[in-house]
Amino acid sequence: MTTSRRFADRKVDRFEKNIKKRGAVPETSTKKGKDYPVGPLLLGFFIFVVIGSSLFQIIRTAASGGMA
Repeated sequence: MTTSRRFADRKVDRFEKNIKKRGAVPETSTKKGKDYPVGPLLLGFFIFVVIGSSLFQIIRTAASGGMA
């Protein structure tokens, strides 16, 4: 049996167990809460870079005379 087939069978078994519980699924299987994948500092830096670069591009385009 190949590795991918074993993984597929394992996933099917896990799915079948969940289906048979009919609503008695534990809370851990669902994701709750406001846990952000990135921190606020990194998000702020990303927004600064994106908005700053777009403003820089607009100013550069306006200074060069439009569509050049």
